Amino acid sequence: MRRMSEEPRTSRIQRQVVQLILDRRLTAGAALPTEAELMEALGVSRNSVREALKALQALDIVEIRHGYGTYVGRASLTPFVDGLTFRTLARHDDDTAALAEILQVREVLEVGLVRRVAATVTEAELDKLEDVVARMESAAGTGRADTAGPGRSFSDLDREFHEVLYAPLGNDLVPQLLAAFWTVFRRVSGARGRPDDPSPETTARRHRDIVTALRARDAEAAQRAMAVHFRGIEARATQQPRGTR
Repeated sequence: MRRMSEEPRTSRIQRQVVQLILDRRLTAGAALPTEAELMEALGVSRNSVREALKALQALDIVEIRHGYGTYVGRASLTPFVDGLTFRTLARHDDDTAALAEILQVREVLEVGLVRRVAATVTEAELDKLEDVVARMESAAGTGRADTAGPGRSFSDLDREFHEVLYAPLGNDLVPQLLAAFWTVFRRVSGARGRPDDPSPETTARRHRDIVTALRARDAEAAQRAMAVHFRGIEARATQQPRGTR
């Protein structure tokens, strides 16, 4: 019973610490008040403060540097990625559907966003996309991952393409969300032994189609090309894992 009564108190203290950060307009990397100062400000015990800070550290809201103090965290999407990865892997009975769901969310985001890109992308930004596609085509043509660059894989180029694609939107949350879903998908498909994405040649061609549509300022064609790209990934990802046939 004592443990149950502690949980609401810890949650309340977490909210108070978060509110303190917001009220004082502290940014990532800024030092928080000391434990003693938080105890006095919040009217709680040292143990209560420490429990709350540990919980906030797990959410990347604060960073505890032992021997130095506590600082405002980056508030990254890492806890979200870890939680969604576990949620997906925990669906032992139907991980194929779980992978498909992740791809569907990514597809909805990207198919919708690429229309906005078509309306704003500059020639210089299109040239950057062309460069990434050219490197993808080069890597696909030789079948060697090292053509993507030192220490890089074809998958890295694929990810770079999508990062460069949405940079013109100037929305910091977009690349973070897309990277989160990308990471979860890779973790889960790797853990489950799912087939890789379509062949590098096919993937490079589909990315080329997206750039071609954007060059023509054809938003609908860009959306269709993006949808085709995702249909190919989903078709492969929902096949039976290797070694189960």
